[in-house]
Amino acid sequence: MENGFLGIILHAHLPFVRHPEHPSFFEENWLFEAMTECYIPLLEMLDRLENDRVGYRLTLSLSPPLLSMLRDELLQSRYLQHLYKLIELAEKETVRTRREPELNKLARLYRRFYRHTLDFYQNRCRGDLLGAFGMHQAHGKLELITTAATHGFLPLLSVSEAAVCNQIRVGIDTFRRHFGFAPKGFWLPECGYYPGLETFLKEAGITYFFVDSHSLLNASQPPVNGVYAPLACENGVAAFARDPESSEQVWSSQQGYPGDFDYREYYRDIGFDLDLDYIGPYVPDGQIRANTGIKYYRVTGENQPKQPYDPRPARAKAELHARDFIQKRRRQIDALAERRDRPPLIVAPYDAELFGHWWFEGPHWLEQVLRIAGENGIRTVSCADDLQRFPSPQAATPSASTWGEQGYSSYWINETNAWIYPFLHQAGRQLEAFVAELKDISVNPLQERAFNQAVRSLLLAQSSDWPFIMKSGTTVGYATKRVTDHLARFNYLYDSLRKGKIDERYLTALEIMDNIFPDIDFRNYCA
Repeated sequence: MENGFLGIILHAHLPFVRHPEHPSFFEENWLFEAMTECYIPLLEMLDRLENDRVGYRLTLSLSPPLLSMLRDELLQSRYLQHLYKLIELAEKETVRTRREPELNKLARLYRRFYRHTLDFYQNRCRGDLLGAFGMHQAHGKLELITTAATHGFLPLLSVSEAAVCNQIRVGIDTFRRHFGFAPKGFWLPECGYYPGLETFLKEAGITYFFVDSHSLLNASQPPVNGVYAPLACENGVAAFARDPESSEQVWSSQQGYPGDFDYREYYRDIGFDLDLDYIGPYVPDGQIRANTGIKYYRVTGENQPKQPYDPRPARAKAELHARDFIQKRRRQIDALAERRDRPPLIVAPYDAELFGHWWFEGPHWLEQVLRIAGENGIRTVSCADDLQRFPSPQAATPSASTWGEQGYSSYWINETNAWIYPFLHQAGRQLEAFVAELKDISVNPLQERAFNQAVRSLLLAQSSDWPFIMKSGTTVGYATKRVTDHLARFNYLYDSLRKGKIDERYLTALEIMDNIFPDIDFRNYCA
């Protein structure tokens, strides 16, 4: 028997951003950047591992908004336009930098990278990234799971069982619609857990979920194996906890691998460096400075002028860091195995977008980790594998917790964003009461459409992304507008239904703008 296991979990999520009412929209670039720099490189990595017959297991959580956007025809066509513009910009850069050999070499690298991305997307994936991920799931190496419908922060929605149930149910239904099967695992948005949440997960058919370390360490019973084995809640649903040590090696801004001086610098981009007259066609409205994706410099060192990026030492460093990561997991497992009643499981969850987008060399690092783990006697597994191997975890209830700053919801409710929750709760109560009134009353097709759209509007307003952005201080105006717009749409639809006066043209416009969850049924909005 192996004396320890490694479970790597990637959580891929972006808020639902789709604006057909505009010819283009800056925040849609969040998706396009992630596709180019993260999701497609990850698929290429999986293809290489498959072709080389590498034995590995990896878990990938795909959020319902991301599933919906990746299959949306409008966004697919806009993504192609985005790639064409990047190729055009890279072509221009090969000319502009012709007298700067180091930068010119990188400009040509970006030109090859974008051309290859276009070819992979069109010819290997046929424009369907989900189908490509589904193929790897079918081959047994990748386990796909999901999360709540719009990544709603469940602890702060728990004043209403209906709100929590709806987020979970719609999330799982959306996953099933795209992949044809239900997931075994569930990523709690922001790892936000409160005792009793497992009841709704069990009813939805979920067998395991993830929490942060202190949730298990502060459980109702001391965990015999610490965070290196799951706990079974009273109803049998298993909670797996993040390993702090492996997280710090990747996430830490001070000790984490991505901060190495040889890696590409994310924050230095030609969108901020070059004249607006030149860069204008490739940034919002031709005047708003923004990332283009073309970055010529490496992290370098503190208080030093940025040096040009060199992909060869960066790639070598990623391989070195992958070996360091596995060697540390080997030592960690050996030390833990001596004092545990079962082989330890190291659970290493990360935001998928770290790999490639924020950390350009991340996909190569991850590929090397998966390749060399077995060489070092470490078996990579999914949490479903672990439950099959050890089907009777210790029984205890995790404590309320989240990941992130301070570990107890403070990032999602504070002086910057607390104002949204009374409005969300009020809208939820109104909808739940209205649906209960209609339990034995039939509605006409127009009313049904309006009810369903009201549920979509409420779900979109509940996204945890908006309070997160308000706290982080990035695109606060956009986040605020999204919450207020969705609540305004909900209130309009609710009032129209109450008064029996529905403007079908306006309803149709809302359905076109917010076309997520096409199979939603408002009758399910209940505890």
